Amino acid sequence: MIEPTQIVEENDSEISITWSDGKTTKYNAAQLRRACPCASCVNEWTGEKVLKDENVAADLIFKNVGIVGRYALNFNFSDGHDTGIFSFNYLRELGTV
Repeated sequence: MIEPTQIVEENDSEISITWSDGKTTKYNAAQLRRACPCASCVNEWTGEKVLKDENVAADLIFKNVGIVGRYALNFNFSDGHDTGIFSFNYLRELGTV
């Protein structure tokens, strides 16, 4: 299993993750907010995305980045949204798209 070896908050709107296979991926706040997997952004029953990308400001920033156990990150975004739990597996998938 590929896991993070380093997580760096580059600035208010970007983080980078270095993975155990040596790859480094960068994510910005707006990109992650648009990909939020929480129940208010994605229909729990159908998997259909409810959040409209155009409703997320391009200049969104992180207010806080927290680690959830040993498996995920949680972001508190400047638009007040903070309910998404981004598993490391999900973040890795986002980084390869």
